[in-house]
Amino acid sequence: MRAVRLHTFGPAENLSYERVEDPVPGPGQVRIAVASVGVHLVDTTQRAGDPNGPYGLPELPYTPGREVAGTVDALGEGTDPKWLGHRVVAHFGRFSTGGGYAELAVVDAARLHELPDGLSEDRAVALIGTGRTALGILGFVELSGDDVVIVTAAAGGIGSLLVQYARNAGATVVGLAGGREKVAHVGALGADIALDYTDPEWPERARTALWGRAATVVLDGVGGPAARAAVDLLGPGGQHVVFGWSSQGTVGGGPLELSPEELAERGITSRSVLGPAMLERFGGGDAGLRRLEELSLAQAAAGTVVPAVHHFPLARAAAAHKALETRGTIGKVVLVP
Repeated sequence: MRAVRLHTFGPAENLSYERVEDPVPGPGQVRIAVASVGVHLVDTTQRAGDPNGPYGLPELPYTPGREVAGTVDALGEGTDPKWLGHRVVAHFGRFSTGGGYAELAVVDAARLHELPDGLSEDRAVALIGTGRTALGILGFVELSGDDVVIVTAAAGGIGSLLVQYARNAGATVVGLAGGREKVAHVGALGADIALDYTDPEWPERARTALWGRAATVVLDGVGGPAARAAVDLLGPGGQHVVFGWSSQGTVGGGPLELSPEELAERGITSRSVLGPAMLERFGGGDAGLRRLEELSLAQAAAGTVVPAVHHFPLARAAAAHKALETRGTIGKVVLVP
């Protein structure tokens, strides 16, 4: 089979597309003929050799990828035969050793979800990790028609889902994105107000469009100046919910830190909801995450949300990494063998 391999940490060009041995499923495992592979920003930080990421660094050589969708083509010893030939999607787990960027991938059968009829592999893989995260974020807020919600990374994989969920809850949604194409995409998702956060006038444009209404919730995946300006639009009782800081490495970028004095003076709250906070909120461990996965897939199959997908051929994984790192993508990045 063909797979993407990393032999040396460094730039995206270090990813190579090679022929390797076909993997063999072990006891309780299946092998999936991969149709779609999810790409995460954390994949790029691991590839670069950043030791401060949430999962540490893998042993090299390494095939990245923790989420795949496709058809089960082989079973390991003791695996339920019902899976053979079925379309499935799986997240390999937070501490997986990877293996998804390949034509064939092995995963524990306990992690499989059968794909609902009508849900394509690329959309399923766009939801198995990213969709559960979006639902997890929303588990910390109770949105209603009274809310004004600002989504700072509204054209991304998570952000595009948050825009749709907030609209479904009846909230007024302000979606922020960088560049004309991304702003148009955010508007097409249903945001009431879609603005370019690289425009220094966007906060005033938002105030004008909202007719003086204050924001009640900021769902922040960017950090940096965009987050600062968004939080400045919060009224008393407002919530700043942090799920990432993609501005890290840019001038003024990184997570927005609000002082206790500011929080108290303005009567707002700020909290990060990733990692241990989300696990604790939803029962801890893989069981809680699996419930979110099931709900995310079911809602996509029902048409409640439609994930945006940005496709790259598996052979061009390096180009996918570069585009993701330079914010040149819209929605969830997916590799197709």
